[in-house]
Amino acid sequence: MKNNNSAFYKRLTLLALLAVFTVTANAQDKRLRLGIYGLNHDHISGFFGQMRRGTANVVGVYEPSKPLWEKYKKRFNLPDSLYFNDVNKMIKARKPDVMLGYNAVGKHVDIVELCAPLHIPVMVEKPLAATLAQAKRMEALATKYNIKLLVNYETTWYPSFQYIYDVVNKDSIGKIRKMVIRDGHRGPVEIGCSPEFLAWLTDPVLNGAGALNDFGCYGADLATWLMHGQRPIAVTAIAKHYKPAIYPKVEDDATILVEYPTATASIEASWNWAVNLKDMEVWGERGVIHAFDGNNVQFKVKEGSFGLVNKPKSIPAPNNDPLVYLTAVLRGEIPGTDDQASLKYNMIAMEILDAAKRSINEGKRIVLQP
Repeated sequence: MKNNNSAFYKRLTLLALLAVFTVTANAQDKRLRLGIYGLNHDHISGFFGQMRRGTANVVGVYEPSKPLWEKYKKRFNLPDSLYFNDVNKMIKARKPDVMLGYNAVGKHVDIVELCAPLHIPVMVEKPLAATLAQAKRMEALATKYNIKLLVNYETTWYPSFQYIYDVVNKDSIGKIRKMVIRDGHRGPVEIGCSPEFLAWLTDPVLNGAGALNDFGCYGADLATWLMHGQRPIAVTAIAKHYKPAIYPKVEDDATILVEYPTATASIEASWNWAVNLKDMEVWGERGVIHAFDGNNVQFKVKEGSFGLVNKPKSIPAPNNDPLVYLTAVLRGEIPGTDDQASLKYNMIAMEILDAAKRSINEGKRIVLQP
């Protein structure tokens, strides 16, 4: 009997130590508790890569399509315990600190409708919404319930783009006079986007447009950032439909001219380019600086030769990574109010995209109301 009691107390002590260890480990886990809303945006793959590396603490995934969940579960070896086909049950059971939107752009408003009254912050993949009307509804909800509503763009984390921003702010090339921002590739079908992604990306309602929204949003956001949140005075745009057999419902190429009192931005968005491209060129009064991609920059001042910056310095934390940035914003370490991810700048970007669509439909220059 004595031996049995001894074994029992040893097991009890072991369980107690295990419980203490678990509580301590959880207390030390300072990562945000992340809820995922939707899996039909292919950019979720990069995020699950972060989860695999241990930098993302995903506590729940809502996806109405069980086959789509099974696809990602198998690919990333995800546990079934993460999956919910009812978002309300997921929120109640897992209590996420923030919800990340990886669903159709036209459904981003649904996330905010759900999360804002619950005081759960939201970060969606770019752009903010499919339409300006949806964006205004999202802004109203975020304001009413005082939640953070942020937008993730790949280009936000480019060292080359940050380098341009810093150079311009140091007045190294003088005041901005022209910005040329190009974003595009051969086309979502041509590069092999998933069927689930294509189903909404090529739909005028669920995406709000074609290449204009998909890639034009980068330029609209970057121009707003470079101009420190200044609203443009007018927008003129044209759209082309070069591949109607592949993209019957939406344009596959768009050019947007954005006018400011002292500068212009030419935004070029395409699903028709021979190569993938995200670059940015900024002309100032005294020179020009050009980022070819996320890392390579060249600049020229007056009549001097072009200088090449092969590897601009890495962006320092917390502005170097979407999750690091998001954590800093939600913990009050940085404001998140006047940058590329901010709601303020993204509302202006949505105004630009909306004016571009109206310009295309009406065939004229759209003057924005002050």
